[in-house]
Amino acid sequence: ILEFFQTSESLKNVGGLQNLKSWVKMRKNAFTEEARRYGIPNPKGVLLVGIQGTGKSLSAKTIAHEWRLPLLRLDSGRLFGGIVGESESRVRQMIQLTEAIAPCVLWIDEIDKAFGNISSGMDGDSGTSRRVFGSLITWMQEKTVPVFIVATANNVRILPAELLRKGRFDEIFFLNLPNEIERQDIFKVHLNRLRPSRVRQFDLGLLARQTKDFSGAEIEQVIIDGMHIGFGDRRDFTAEDIVKAIEETVPLAAVAKEQIEGLKQWAASAGARSASLDTVLVEKLKRYTQQQGLGHLEVD
Repeated sequence: ILEFFQTSESLKNVGGLQNLKSWVKMRKNAFTEEARRYGIPNPKGVLLVGIQGTGKSLSAKTIAHEWRLPLLRLDSGRLFGGIVGESESRVRQMIQLTEAIAPCVLWIDEIDKAFGNISSGMDGDSGTSRRVFGSLITWMQEKTVPVFIVATANNVRILPAELLRKGRFDEIFFLNLPNEIERQDIFKVHLNRLRPSRVRQFDLGLLARQTKDFSGAEIEQVIIDGMHIGFGDRRDFTAEDIVKAIEETVPLAAVAKEQIEGLKQWAASAGARSASLDTVLVEKLKRYTQQQGLGHLEVD
């Protein structure tokens, strides 16, 4: 049910997402005794929303590393057993194990896949999913032990409204596709790791311009593809090799425009914060908010 993760990724390994990184840094000592004496309650958690490849899983790992806390990944699919009462028992077991290890970070990956069918009434399991979900969110609301929850979701619109109520999470962040400046950062992070002595030989501005609408994961993949080109020719890879790989790649955004726009509209209606310092995105979310007659949108 729970998988222990060794974390080595620091915030330096994350390109872009400056708002999210600042939020994490500000709460670095929030689980200390000093914070308790100051009167600060234990942080509850964050919900990270965005399409695949935008850095949600990496962010979960970096939060644990930055705060120097153990990281536990919950495989929500394993919560469900075939025997009557087994699923509820597994939830209790998960809670007991997590609280025994606390303080820690509990990473619930793709929470939408586990509980996205509840709102539609299509769970088809005699209410087991609802009971498991009810136990989980009750614990999230009432827990007093220092367990910080990082939940990630791709298709957030199918999540039950109860999960998004104030008090479940401290903040909801929307992770958009990286803008040009963030794409430069992402290329720099990966190239610094792979070829630290040759980073200046790569035109990061050119690579960033060539990868409009690419996700962070897709940027990493075109670098790897470029390395294969160089390796096949028995030489070190160049920016030209990466450009060639870019030209042969169709980003997910090209076929998921409606999903991305839907996520932006959802982010506006839910009052989610932009994880990036992206003024264009912030203005777009504000327009969505005004068009729908919604209240204040929490963006920086």
